[in-house]
Formats: sequence, C-alpha cells, structure tokens
Amino acid sequence: MKTVNVHEAKTRLSQLLVAVENGEDVVIARNGVPVARLSSVEPAISREPGLWRVHPGWEGYVYDPAVLAPMNDAEIEDEGWA
Repeated sequence: MKTVNVHEAKTRLSQLLVAVENGEDVVIARNGVPVARLSSVEPAISREPGLWRVHPGWEGYVYDPAVLAPMNDAEIEDEGWA
C-alpha cells in the first residue's frame, strides 16, 4: 500500500489513479497522518435484456405491449371502474 501526502496526491493524481486501476491501494496523508484511501471500484454488473428467459417456464414468453396500454371507456365500464 502506497502512502502519499496531500501535495503529492494533487500533483500526481493521474499516476495514482493508474496505480489504483492496477489493483494497488493508495493512502493519502496530511502531515503524516492517514486521512483517505484510494481504492478501485467494483465494476457494475452487466445486464442483458431478456436474460430471465433462461429460467424454466419463460422460454416462449412474448411481451405484449397492450398489457400496459391505457384502457378505453368501454373497457373501464366492463371492469366496473365507471
């Protein structure tokens, strides 16, 4: 783990970020006292649309946008909402 002071961190931030990307942690100190740590961030989970179709029972599912479409007046009355 590399320790740098605040002034060095400000002047070499790009180089420190490269070190962090390579898996190294960097501690930033003020007057020799550690105050912060730079560490890498876990990448976001990659998601693909329709990935849930691999689960049993969803193989042949086809999305019907009419399911979420607004109801017309006749459908509202048929459902008993009017």
